[in-house]
Amino acid sequence: MENLNYPLIYALLYVVLAPIAGGLLAGVDRIITARMQSRVGPPVFQPFYDIFKLLKKENKEVNRFQAPLMGLHLIFMIFTGALFFFGADLLLVIFALTLACMFLVLAANCSNSPFNFVGAERELITIMTAEPMLILTLVGFYQVTKSFAPYEIMNSDKMLIFWLPGVFLALFHVLTIKFRKSPFDISYSHHGHQELVKGITTDLSGRTMAMIEISHWYENIFLLALVYMFFSFMPILGLFITFFIYFLELIIDNTNARAKWQLTFTSSWLVTLVLGCSNLVILYFVRS
Repeated sequence: MENLNYPLIYALLYVVLAPIAGGLLAGVDRIITARMQSRVGPPVFQPFYDIFKLLKKENKEVNRFQAPLMGLHLIFMIFTGALFFFGADLLLVIFALTLACMFLVLAANCSNSPFNFVGAERELITIMTAEPMLILTLVGFYQVTKSFAPYEIMNSDKMLIFWLPGVFLALFHVLTIKFRKSPFDISYSHHGHQELVKGITTDLSGRTMAMIEISHWYENIFLLALVYMFFSFMPILGLFITFFIYFLELIIDNTNARAKWQLTFTSSWLVTLVLGCSNLVILYFVRS
């Protein structure tokens, strides 16, 4: 029973603290982005001000199913990270993440807006491009540690980054999609410098828009935890490298224009096959 207490505490801490950490990360993101564009930028707490403002606004729904589906998107995004920090099987964690994304697509399809419809189609493309690499990452973890349990993987004496460099580089490419950064923010962007009509979130307002922003904060913290697993053998340096990876994503975001969906799809699958799969094949023969 004592062994179960700590994972449960970690899961509860994720539920409570992840939106705070994610909001601060979004604030730092905005400041760095502004400085790269020779602007002062908003205060670091601006994302929280925006959320409070959205929560006070009247909620305009174009379809009665939109808000419940968006609520399910947020719930399953929280559930994804909670499962991870509880130490559940990583395959189940990725399944919950995919399910959360599907609820977002369904919510977008509730609208008759062509912008929402196109955004929903592109969101499906991002799922098809990103999820295979996430699954391959878990396969790589299993090949090295013989486990799908997060804490068993992180407590392993194996240095994952040395065994899985190709998998990590391919995952880094996919993270640009999952963080919704340019050039692969094809379904919607969190920065106004890319578009005036925000794709999948065009018809969202008030509480529903607040829910999608908060769910994005939860997702970002979960994805950074996934990156940290590659460097968990050196905790302090691992945290530094994890946030440095996010900083690199900001540089990519601010130095690239949005790509077409065809480039997003083909480049991601090419990177997945060349770097991810080849790394796993080499690892199989090295360890056999």
